[in-house]
Amino acid sequence: MLLEVHNLSAALEDGKKILNDLNLSIGKGETHVLMGPNGAGKSSLGNTLMGNPVYQVTGGSIIFKDQDITEESADKRAKLGMFMSFQTPLEVPGISLETFIRSAIHHKTGEHVKLFQFQKELQRCMELLNMDPAYARRDLNVGFSGGERKKSEILQLLMLKPDFAILDETDSGLDVDAVRVVSQGVEEYQKIVGGSLLIITHNTKILESLKVDKVHVLVNGSIVQTGDASLVTKINEAGFEKFLNK
Repeated sequence: MLLEVHNLSAALEDGKKILNDLNLSIGKGETHVLMGPNGAGKSSLGNTLMGNPVYQVTGGSIIFKDQDITEESADKRAKLGMFMSFQTPLEVPGISLETFIRSAIHHKTGEHVKLFQFQKELQRCMELLNMDPAYARRDLNVGFSGGERKKSEILQLLMLKPDFAILDETDSGLDVDAVRVVSQGVEEYQKIVGGSLLIITHNTKILESLKVDKVHVLVNGSIVQTGDASLVTKINEAGFEKFLNK
């Protein structure tokens, strides 16, 4: 297993419980999908796994690459090979998208990033995502449309090549064409890196070109059902109502 979550419970800083005795195992190269009603704790799980300090672990453990990272900071988790794309990516004035990605690669690997090779790979990935090359020189997400922000997140995924990526509603608010492009980027990540994915989504269009290994249903901070890809179809047809009283 690449990631093992054992009896994980977590709360916000004000003490409000958000995760309850949750168990999850993700193997190398696997794609898992996390679904559930609004407010179920899906984004909270992603943030807790990534080490967001707003979310306090109150019980259980998170094991990544056979290391207990339950108490590790987000930057240390990133260096180990974890990545999270955000539902609403933030603007970062004063640093260009290109500089941000190059700096992130340097901090992740600890090695000097060769400019020519970096720019060549950046250009290739931006072409794959149908991104205007000018965006590389613009301040990170400043003035970007919703679709361009999401593409920026997938560009970072492709450039950083993490072993495990959490995609939190990456397809949210995108039109059909943008979802297709983002899905192609995720598919490329799987092909060139062979990394593992936890995809948090309501819009199953992004899953159409991906091989899904497991689907989990989260309700009130607990996983109440796990199945194969066919579970997505059942949820699309009947919703989450039958899971609410589990």
